[in-house]
Amino acid sequence: MGRLFWKFFLFIWLGQVAAVVGTGTFFWFERQQSSMRADFEAHRPPPMEFDRGGPPHRPPPPDDKRPGGPLPIFPMIAALIASLLCAAGVAWYFAKPIRHLRNAFATAAEGNLDTRVGGAMGGRRDELADLGQDFDRMAERLQALMAAQKRLLHDVSHEMRSPLARLQAAIGLARQQPGRIEDTLARIEREGERMNGLIGELLTLSRLEAGVSGPLEKVDLGELLAGIVEDARFEGAAEQVGVDFVAAPGLFVQANPELLHRAIENVVRNGLRFSPAGTSLQIGARLEADGLIHLHIADQGSGVPEAELEAIFTPFYRGRNLATGDGYGLGLAIARQVLSTVNGKIAAKMKADGSSGLLIEIVLPAAN
Repeated sequence: MGRLFWKFFLFIWLGQVAAVVGTGTFFWFERQQSSMRADFEAHRPPPMEFDRGGPPHRPPPPDDKRPGGPLPIFPMIAALIASLLCAAGVAWYFAKPIRHLRNAFATAAEGNLDTRVGGAMGGRRDELADLGQDFDRMAERLQALMAAQKRLLHDVSHEMRSPLARLQAAIGLARQQPGRIEDTLARIEREGERMNGLIGELLTLSRLEAGVSGPLEKVDLGELLAGIVEDARFEGAAEQVGVDFVAAPGLFVQANPELLHRAIENVVRNGLRFSPAGTSLQIGARLEADGLIHLHIADQGSGVPEAELEAIFTPFYRGRNLATGDGYGLGLAIARQVLSTVNGKIAAKMKADGSSGLLIEIVLPAAN
């Protein structure tokens, strides 16, 4: 038995003992008072009675049946035993789930996040059962975060290993073939830039996850989109991919302009990368009656399986139907983090008309 059990037991039992003793003493005192009053009435001479035609006389005294008596020891002992059992049951009822929670917290502190206490609560429907469910949700969330951290570390190691291996190969080639030093230096420079870009993306994602989003200001979304579309058309021209853009006027959001530009640009460039030659990227923005701005970016590529629509926002995720490209697999993850800082949302969907390609929908609250 734990200390909490004995505290519950002691307080509850002492309260019941006090109630039993107080109640028994009160009734005993009342009986004593009644006995004294009855005794007084018994010893007071009765009034004279007069019979017709006879001398006055007193009636016989009544039988002496007083309600007094000794203190009810045995009923009080029985009540105390009953209160003892009741206090033990109540203390056990409260202490048992708390002991399960304590053991679960100790297990989680040792690194085992598989522990769950919901089943040990039985059919309880109280605050302690709610606390057990909260613990289970916390453990599941921590387990998911730990798994994501391990996966991220693995993916970063994998992404860094490839350029490092190519750097080492280029250095070895330069030593073996001094005449190709220019080509080797160009390769080393490209791999260095790739590593620098990857580290920059990781730092951006880390700052966003830590809540560092910079100052917010009122941003003209239409003007920001026009700049992104202009750059996208320039890049898409080389791959024969067009960009169709339609935006309603007067679209303003409260955001960090640099980060918002980067988030939307990541989505647009992702759509360009997976658009086949001869197709076009559809970009549109409008203000709905609910005060939210809806931005859609749709390509005509091979699309993403429905089971992977949520996973593409995971860092370093590469779907089975996606080309590897030159990206790091961080663009959509960064976009989601940026939009979450301004209470925005981003989601990938299948096209409603059933055509091929991927539809990205971004929802942002409109600024007043």
